[in-house]
Amino acid sequence: MKAIILAAGQGTRLKKYTENLPKGMLEFNGKTLIERQIELFRKCNIDNIIIVRGYAADKINYKDVTYYTNEDYTNTNMVESLLKAKDEFDDDVIVSYSDVLFEKEMLQNMIESQYDYAVAVDDNWEKYWKKRYGRIDFDTESLSIDDCGNITEIGLEDPPLEKIDARYIGLLKFSKSGCDKIISMMEKAYVEYENKESWQQSGKPVRKAYMTDLLNALIESGESVKAIHFNNGWIEFDTNDDYENAVRWVRDSSIRDLLKLN
Repeated sequence: MKAIILAAGQGTRLKKYTENLPKGMLEFNGKTLIERQIELFRKCNIDNIIIVRGYAADKINYKDVTYYTNEDYTNTNMVESLLKAKDEFDDDVIVSYSDVLFEKEMLQNMIESQYDYAVAVDDNWEKYWKKRYGRIDFDTESLSIDDCGNITEIGLEDPPLEKIDARYIGLLKFSKSGCDKIISMMEKAYVEYENKESWQQSGKPVRKAYMTDLLNALIESGESVKAIHFNNGWIEFDTNDDYENAVRWVRDSSIRDLLKLN
């Protein structure tokens, strides 16, 4: 199994701390976010680690890691970055966002999942959101799950709360055959939607597609995309406030226990 860390983005909402620095290189409690992910993958016996770089690519340089570069990171997004590493799709892959930290148990459960498309989701996201924003009706997206554990729809921004069964985390597992399907589907999407204004739920052009757009397209094509359920155990570094809060929270045992921070 391989791990692909997506670290091409500029992280403009963290600009206070990421001037000329990829946000995955933010230091948190003595180590960078990417360093923490690499260590966790290796603890879970994943030694074949790939990082897709882009913005300030030269700042990401770890030993025994394979690198790809999304040179057009300003005009593209997660899906395009993932496909830069498609030569690695000869095995099952764990895909992670470089600005997310997650506990070992979460990663281990994702590794052990046996689905072609497995997506980590947080059933207890509202508690995290209240700590993060003081409200649960901000920075949300839809994620509907049926009685069989299949995600039936994902990625619509600011939906009614009843359309949020859980929160998408940014940690996924694709089987080798699932990766093959992704390549095939995206090759067709690039041809059909290249000159169109939007592709999926986000309303972004296909070259700027989010990972949730890819997942929704898989669902629409008839693929089973499985939700792997968790209760907290992760934290996202998307804004200046996120970073500052996380630095403060790691010293607060009650919040650390809620988020299961290490």
